[in-house]
Amino acid sequence: MVQSVGIKDVARAAGVSVGTVSNVINRPDTVAGETRARVLSAIDRLGYVRSESARQLRAGRSRIMGLLVLDMGNPFFVDVARGAERAAREAGLGVMVCNSAQNPGEEAEYLSLFAEQRVRGVLLTPADATGRNIEGFRRHNIPFVLVDRVAEGTTECSVSVDDVAGGALAVRHLVDAGHRSIAYVSGPPGLNQVRDRRTGALNALAEAGLGPDALRELPTERLDVAAGRDAGARLLGLADRPTAVFCANDLLALGVLQAVYAAGVTVPDELAIVGYDDIEFAAAAAVPLTSVRQPAVTLGALAAELLLEETETEAEAGRKPHEHRRVVLQPELVVRRSSLPGR
Repeated sequence: MVQSVGIKDVARAAGVSVGTVSNVINRPDTVAGETRARVLSAIDRLGYVRSESARQLRAGRSRIMGLLVLDMGNPFFVDVARGAERAAREAGLGVMVCNSAQNPGEEAEYLSLFAEQRVRGVLLTPADATGRNIEGFRRHNIPFVLVDRVAEGTTECSVSVDDVAGGALAVRHLVDAGHRSIAYVSGPPGLNQVRDRRTGALNALAEAGLGPDALRELPTERLDVAAGRDAGARLLGLADRPTAVFCANDLLALGVLQAVYAAGVTVPDELAIVGYDDIEFAAAAAVPLTSVRQPAVTLGALAAELLLEETETEAEAGRKPHEHRRVVLQPELVVRRSSLPGR
């Protein structure tokens, strides 16, 4: 077994005290140039790496924030993570990214891991619709910010997108194109985002003088391409098939597109399709996909900044107490070939 190199080994090799090595690592400006060079040479020669966990124990603060998302297979959450990481790195912190896979049990396990590691704070897109996981995590007194979710009934910060407005954008576009019967491939009904997008869709139909029966909902257990293909097959089997479909995210929409394309149904002439998120693959699909764009990178960055603001406020005595905020961003409709009426 290879024994790790410690700070005492570096001090012995450089012929200095342990305190001098510590100063070179943490306060290099306080050490004379020649001595500093000798210590750095010893660190490089021995391959010394300081124990971050020990440093955190001494300082009482972690340099890691946790990020727990619904599905890292969805490029939307990859972009959220990119934004969070960018903001964290600018503050000298790292991000521990975890994936709940839309499973409340896995979410609970990762929240326990974050508590064990005493992370600086957590960015969380909840998978548990009951809120029990959040209540359990709150006991650890670790700050957290809800991401892609409005903090309803809680006092924490949140950063989200107005999904009611987004759903309305999608369906208003389809109604304006002449569609009067629209399917909604909705995803798991327990997710707030799914319900809010449906509410927006119904609002747009009401604006056009159409009743809720103009929206045919096709729920799915997951928000991935395979679930979209299954929904597409169900859609094709309907006796009175809608002329358009709005999907709760782009992965579902791409799955629907695959299913109808394989069945010989032309898009958009026989079936118009609108997705949600505007992931990179949307524009690159066989039929470029109309989608409701969410500013995912900005979402992640703002959430991380709110968390940093809260943790810095807690750490500085005499500083004005942190005020929790709910930031709601606006979506944007990006129109492509999949929903354009025939020419």
